[in-house]
Formats: sequence, C-alpha cells, structure tokens
Amino acid sequence: MDSLERYNPLKRNNDRKMKPMKLIWLGALLAGGLIGLMARAAPVPSPWEKPAAEMAGQMAGILGPGQAQLTIRNLSTIPNDIIPAIRRLLEQDLKTLGVLVSGAESANSVHLTLSENQRERLWVAEVIEGNETRVAMVQVGYEIDRSVPAQEHIVLHKESYSFAHGLSYPLYDPLDDPVLAVLESRNGLLALRQNKIVVFFFGEVGYIEKKEFAIAERNSSPRDPHGLLLPTADGKGFTAFTAGAECIGSFTSPENDSAHPENGWTVHCSASDDPWPIAQEDTASGSTTIKAFYNTARNYFTGVLSPSLGVDLPPFYTAALLPRPAEGAALLVDGIDGKVQILENGALKTIAGARDWGSDFAVLHSDCGAGTQIVASGSGEASSDSLRAYELPAQEAVPSSASLAMDGTVTAFWTAPDGKSIFAVVRSATNEYEVDRVTASCN
Repeated sequence: MDSLERYNPLKRNNDRKMKPMKLIWLGALLAGGLIGLMARAAPVPSPWEKPAAEMAGQMAGILGPGQAQLTIRNLSTIPNDIIPAIRRLLEQDLKTLGVLVSGAESANSVHLTLSENQRERLWVAEVIEGNETRVAMVQVGYEIDRSVPAQEHIVLHKESYSFAHGLSYPLYDPLDDPVLAVLESRNGLLALRQNKIVVFFFGEVGYIEKKEFAIAERNSSPRDPHGLLLPTADGKGFTAFTAGAECIGSFTSPENDSAHPENGWTVHCSASDDPWPIAQEDTASGSTTIKAFYNTARNYFTGVLSPSLGVDLPPFYTAALLPRPAEGAALLVDGIDGKVQILENGALKTIAGARDWGSDFAVLHSDCGAGTQIVASGSGEASSDSLRAYELPAQEAVPSSASLAMDGTVTAFWTAPDGKSIFAVVRSATNEYEVDRVTASCN
C-alpha cells in the first residue's frame, strides 16, 4: 500500500515527472502483487507453537541459561513426521530463553515424553541437572488436532491352561483353599493354595494333579490370603511364600521310576514372618533384591522394605519396579487406600489416571509402544472382571490397550519369569479356578 500512495498519478506533486506513467502503474501493480504473494506465502502459525513455547518456558525456568541435551519420545497419536517440527519449535524457543540444545557433552539433559489419555494430551519433561531431576508438564487439548483419534497400540490376549477332569475338578475348592499362585517348572506345573502346594504334570487331556504337599506349620492364616511362587535359578525348584509360612521345593529325577516323576519332588515348609521378595533391581554394582514385610493377620504389605529405600511407604497390596526414561528404575505401589504411587528419585508421587485400578497389577515387557506396560485389573470384585494395559511416561497412567474381558473375578496375577507374559488366576461364579496366560501384541 505504501507504493500505491507514493506513486498515485492522481496526486499532484513534483515527483510525478520522475517516472513515466506506465512505469508508475507497473510499479504499483508489481508492488501490490508482491505484497499479495508475500501474504499468501506467509507461514500459517503452527498449532504446536503455544504448547512448545509453554514447555520451553518451564524447561528454561528450571535449567537457567546454558546447554542441555534434548530427547523426545512420542507415545501419543501425534504423527511421527510432526515430531521434528515440534522439536524445532522447542529448540528455537529454548534458544530465545538462553538455553542451547547441544550434544552428549552437556551435563544437563531433558527427556520429553508426548503422551495422552482419553481426555487430553500431556507433555511431560524430566529435566535433569546433575543428580537432581525435576518435572515440567504441559496439557495440550485435543482441539489442536481432533481429526486424530485416540489410539490403543497394544492388544492383550489370553490363553487358558487345560486341566483334566477327574473325580473332582483339580482347581475346584471351597473358598477356604483358593489358588494363590501358579508356576511353570521344567518338572511340572505348581499351584500354591492356601493350605497346600499341588504338583501337576501334562497328560493327553491337559494338566493332571499328581501330588500334594500340605502347608501345616504357619504363624497365622488371613481371611483373604495371598501368595508368591518364585523359581530357583536353575529352574528345577521353587520358593513359596504365603501368610505365616515359607516353603522350599526341589526336584531330583527319581531312580527307576520314570513313570512317576512327581516322586522326584521334595517340599519343606516352615513357619516364617520373613519379608517377601517383591522386586529385583540390577545396577552396575550388582543385583539387589527388594523385600517387603507382609501383614500376616491381613492381606497386604506393611510398607516396611528391606533394604530401606529411604522413604516411608504406605501399606500396599502390590509393588513392581519400572524402567524410567531417565537412568534407573522406580517402584510403583498400589496402596490399600486406593492410591497408586511411584517412588522415584527419593520422592513418592501420586499417579493420576489409576482410580479404576484394582488391587493387583503386573509389569509386562513387550515390543510395543514404550516397551513396558502396566497391566491392571478392574476395581471392585466384579462377576466378570477385566485387564487393561497402561503406560506411564510420567505421573499419569495412559491406557494403551482396550479392556480384556476375563471369565470371572481376577483373584491374583503376576509377571511370568520371562517378563513377556502374565499369569492370572480367575475364579468363576461356581468357585472354579482358571489359570490364564496373558500376552500382548502390537496393534
């Protein structure tokens, strides 16, 4: 518009004679056309500019001027080809605020995870300065891109174990002797019940009960019992934990009795109030087993750990170690007050999005998404329960699978020794117990 005003031929001034009339109009037309082209070529503001600026502001507020490494992990439905543009926006905003994104030589690092749930997207950054880690969060509404639906990239599958029917159903029992845990061994299938350990061997029509070992000596027996079966390092034996008792089982091939391999099992039980091993942490200096004291008069752990992790934990039903985006691992606990919390970097934080979890969860290592999922049962004791996978990029559980319907109430489940599957014990309305193996595939 400036060109049109300066060279308007209707204006009477001495400058009219500076250029012929044709050139004046040509110049005006070119100027106007150039302005129009520039207006059309001007980049449309990116919908990610605002959240990127907000996240960069929080990062810079934590780091201050300097350098930092930046990594981005996308667990959301944002297309992966958009991530480089989001990264460029972040780098530009950080540079404006005095933070230069650098290579691996920087001592500071930022791990940004783009996640989402059914309500909103959530960007979470772990900002690491030396030994200190702080968290920055930005909520990103779906109105930015409503054309992209929420995605569940995990599919859960179940496979039921087949048990042979004899005079009585092997896994049927009154409620005073429920199935607490199951373990696959090289020498049969082991089932821990409240009052005994049962050895099964596979036959033509499924697993057949072969031998029982009574758990006689114990300090107490709660109304809602729980148990734990762990394999020995060689895979030939086991250790069993239940309220007030500990059992050790070993297998030696029986001589001249190949028709009855169950006779190779020996099991010794004794009264015990020792803590139960609930997790194992592998570090550069070695492996540490985390143990928790079980309240034998009730059905939960007291919150006291051995060795202590330096933070007082509330009483809890379930706990598991989770790998985190930064180095190390974190302990996830499901408290008896209904809160799911995570112990990380010496602090206990509440997890959002876990209100509908039951009292049990297990960690599953897959080739999908972030590579690690938490599979949780539904809350309450439903006649038809369900399992669902979640991911935990920061402090909010993000659903990563649809619900998997179970044929009854899930009474217990845990991660298999290989880490790639989960065992679930399901009780039907007729008090029959079914054992399912749950696995995951990528959607």
